[in-house]
Amino acid sequence: MEKILQIVEILNQKKAQDIVVLDISKLTIIADYFIICSASNIQHVKALVDEIEEKSPAQILRIEGRESYRWVVVDYGDIILHIFHEKEREFYNLERLWIDAQKVEIAM
Repeated sequence: MEKILQIVEILNQKKAQDIVVLDISKLTIIADYFIICSASNIQHVKALVDEIEEKSPAQILRIEGRESYRWVVVDYGDIILHIFHEKEREFYNLERLWIDAQKVEIAM
């Protein structure tokens, strides 16, 4: 949980919007948690990705989506961070797709 709090803090400091943490551990084996956030423009998405990469509290296994910076996925293994451009977040609506996941309350 400490790693999640550190990631959320980095995102929060860089003004990520609508940060949500979902516990998906009982629903899939791909990860234990999703962290989902959004940004209003491509430059902000890129800034969030750069900040996470620079200050990451744990080893990042891979980063996908840099070619467009519309939806970037940062894979920590047990945590998958989704950084969306706000229009992509609205379109893909991961929170609806993972409706059975438990939302983790994080005080910011």
